[in-house]
Amino acid sequence: MELTFRWFGPADRVSLGQIRQIPGVSGIVSALSDVPVGETWRREALERLAAEIDRAGLRLSVIESIPVHEDIKLGRPSRDRLIEQYAESIRSCSAVGVRVLCYNFMPVFDWMRTDLALALPDGSTALAFDDQALNAIDLSQGTGMLPGWATAYSAAELAALRSAYAELGAERLWESLAHFLEHIVPVAEQCGVRLALHPDDPPWPIFGLPRIITGAAAFERVLALVDRPANGITFCTGSLGAAPENDLPAMARHFVSRGRIHFAHCRNVRVTGHHRFHETSHPSGAGDVDLTSVLAALRDGGFSGPMRPDHGRMIWGESGRPGYGLYDRALGAMYLKGLWEGLATGEAHG
Repeated sequence: MELTFRWFGPADRVSLGQIRQIPGVSGIVSALSDVPVGETWRREALERLAAEIDRAGLRLSVIESIPVHEDIKLGRPSRDRLIEQYAESIRSCSAVGVRVLCYNFMPVFDWMRTDLALALPDGSTALAFDDQALNAIDLSQGTGMLPGWATAYSAAELAALRSAYAELGAERLWESLAHFLEHIVPVAEQCGVRLALHPDDPPWPIFGLPRIITGAAAFERVLALVDRPANGITFCTGSLGAAPENDLPAMARHFVSRGRIHFAHCRNVRVTGHHRFHETSHPSGAGDVDLTSVLAALRDGGFSGPMRPDHGRMIWGESGRPGYGLYDRALGAMYLKGLWEGLATGEAHG
């Protein structure tokens, strides 16, 4: 397993020098956040990013992510041109040594929370989601400053997109994903890049928009669309764990045995009602995700890819990007490293 850490580039309040001090972390998960959605990621820009990370004594391990343009998801006439530009971006990633690309296929919105600073009993704050609060959000002014996606939309643009997806529906969204994968999986395979589709977060429809990557059956369908080793998944315990019906250890055992978990996001959540949850610290006892059993399943199955602590709480007075402070994610990294080493020790003495 390669322990990695998310870094948002030079503007990130968490520095590479700080990340370097987290024991065991060797890889960086990053992206080119200034490239407009749909445009090609240039090799030169990725080389500059990789070089900065190299100078800090780390390496660019995972790109998370190259956003998929809405026209691709909606199956519009421009999709093939946009897919070719996406393919060229994959070639650029490969040219600088990146071997894993995490991406998602969520319509309009990326990850969604309704509270970015829910106060927990211990004095920390965490990201939270509540369907009732979501339904109270007024989208008549567009996306504004809401979190979780790469593009801001005006009220008119957002209304047009919601109408287009209502007409499209879930099955045609699956058709768009199939078309996308049929074109980019061969490119990734030729380049030595593994594609890791991230589950929808949360794993159910929001704002009337279809969400299709929600659990084991969806992952099976994704892998069957283009049944090649380069077509894989990001196993995100927080996204999947928000739906109590998802048996995470069983899912981990199954998909790692097939060699199709290319990236692991490991974090914990506490489910507090129907479509209602908040994030917690990483240890198994802090929430409803049994990370001990998940990591045991990954290790038993021979997982050797990148893993990162995912969203963290804000603790010890830290401020910054919600979910992406230094301290709690560093604690999470140490928890994951300790679990992994403990599992290895148990094997050695078993």
